[in-house]
Amino acid sequence: MRAKRPLTPDAAQVRAEELCARADYSSGEIRERLIRWGIYPDEADRIVERMIDSRFIDDERFARAFARDKIEYSRWGKRKVALSLYQKRVDRDIINDVLDEIDEEKYEAVLAAVLATKRRSIEEPDTYEGRTKLFRHAVSRGFEPDLVAKIIRNSRQ
Repeated sequence: MRAKRPLTPDAAQVRAEELCARADYSSGEIRERLIRWGIYPDEADRIVERMIDSRFIDDERFARAFARDKIEYSRWGKRKVALSLYQKRVDRDIINDVLDEIDEEKYEAVLAAVLATKRRSIEEPDTYEGRTKLFRHAVSRGFEPDLVAKIIRNSRQ
C-alpha cells in the first residue's frame, strides 16, 4: 500500500476553495479540515484568512443559511441551532445576531407545527402526561421552554 503524500499548503487551499465553491462552510470547519489534511495550525490560520478575504468563507453568510435551513426545514429551535453553530466554531456574536434576525411569527408557526405533529401521535394530548410529552418533545428539538409552555397553553384555549 502506498503512503499518502502530505498536501502542500497551496494544494490544500485549492482543495478547500473547491469545497467552499460547492457549499458554505464555517471558518472553523475549514480550519479543522486543513489540519486533518496535514497542514500546520499556523498555516491553516493563514489559509483561512486568505479564504475569508477572497469571500470563499463568510461565517455570517454560513450562519444565516444554516439557521434558516434548520428552522424552516428541519424544524429545530433556536437553542439547537445556536449549539450547532457553536460546535462549528462560529463566533458567539454572529450566532446571536443571526438568531435575533429570525422572524418571531414564522418561528412560532414552526413550533406550533412541531407540536401539532406530535399531538397527533399522542393518545390523550390534553392530559397532564400528554402536555408533558409535547413539552419535552419541543424542548428536545431546541425550542425555548417558556415559548413552548406559552404555545401549549394557548392551544388548549
